[in-house]
Amino acid sequence: MDIKKFLSESRAVSPVIGVILMVAITVILAAVIGTFVLGLGDQVGDTAPQASFSFEYDDSADELTITHESGDAISFDDLSVSETSAAGVSDETLGDANSDGNMNAGDTIVIEFDADLSGGDEVRLVWTSESGSNSATLQKYTYNA
Repeated sequence: MDIKKFLSESRAVSPVIGVILMVAITVILAAVIGTFVLGLGDQVGDTAPQASFSFEYDDSADELTITHESGDAISFDDLSVSETSAAGVSDETLGDANSDGNMNAGDTIVIEFDADLSGGDEVRLVWTSESGSNSATLQKYTYNA
């Protein structure tokens, strides 16, 4: 073995290892750039809010009061009420005159029906994102006669 040649050798990494490292770096860079180009990292604002609601139905007035108990503040513009009843909704009051435009803890929604609810009728409080791309049922009320 030639010790002079061994000490003067300047290669540290074999060409195969170098190629593998370059390919790995290229794949990682392509993945990072691809997520930004495709917008996969911009979906933070489209998640449904987390909130708890209570429901109180008044048979004599045919009204359902939905009260925000706790959780995230939700814009009234993003909320809607859907119902599966033959009673029909005659009026929805979303928010108060004193409201800041958001449904905060303690705020209520009052829904007036044209007729009494029947057993098994459902009323859903639905949130839809500002872009309209996502929606979620926040809470469901089932009337039991």
